[in-house]
Amino acid sequence: MANQNDNSQKKKRTRYIVSITQEDSFKQRGLKITKRVFYLVISAIVFAIMIGTYFLTSRTFLKYTIPGYPNAETKQLLIDNAVKVDSLQSVIDTWSFQVANIQRIITGQEPLSIDIDTTTVGLDIDDNAKAQYTEADSLFREDVVNRDLFNITHNKIKIEQIEGLHFFTPLKGIITNGYNQATNHPYIDIAAKSGSMVYAILDGTVIASYWNDDTGYVIQIQHSNDLVSIYKHNDQLLKQAGDKVSAGTPIAFVGSTGRLSTGPHLHFELWHKGESIDPTLYINF
Repeated sequence: MANQNDNSQKKKRTRYIVSITQEDSFKQRGLKITKRVFYLVISAIVFAIMIGTYFLTSRTFLKYTIPGYPNAETKQLLIDNAVKVDSLQSVIDTWSFQVANIQRIITGQEPLSIDIDTTTVGLDIDDNAKAQYTEADSLFREDVVNRDLFNITHNKIKIEQIEGLHFFTPLKGIITNGYNQATNHPYIDIAAKSGSMVYAILDGTVIASYWNDDTGYVIQIQHSNDLVSIYKHNDQLLKQAGDKVSAGTPIAFVGSTGRLSTGPHLHFELWHKGESIDPTLYINF
């Protein structure tokens, strides 16, 4: 028992010596510390290194060297992206406004003014039409334009108040593909030299002016008497949605844009109260 007490007392009195040896004389200077003090000193050094690293990487230019930390260029890109998102939202609001106006025109209501803030006007657009209009597939968008937006049906609608109107010829050229509902071709194709001027057939308001992957640059004009004219495959558009045009006003240049185009020509459509009509019955090409 006495030996065990002596050994425990020796263990309690254990000390460590940290020594420094002089190179020339080999003299040593030592510092006696306990094991607890040694660990406390090491912990303090590690903690000081951590604190120093934090301030260096958060308060100085060294923070820009950390992978993933946004620098000035990255922050500017974030701001630019936010501006682009806001611009895209404005475009979507404009499209929704156009859809609402087309629906109002087809149902016989007065179109809303383009100057009205679309964010404060209650646009009467059903969810189905909105979902279709925002679909990315170009063929589906084309089907929406031809069917949903103009509410085109195969019902017989009596054509009235067209006879006697003076239509301006949209383009002088050769009709390479005539109007034929039986072959699902309710429009005409007019071949002409690329860059030829395309004109509005009547006074009206541009209700759509956009690009489509299949039909290229497209412009649509709402006229009085529930008439709508559509011009596709243009090389360049001269009018935007909301512009007022008169009969004979230049609105585009002939082109061959879009996947469905086989050469410079104008794809021309004429609609009355949602029913396609043969333009050659009223316009001298």
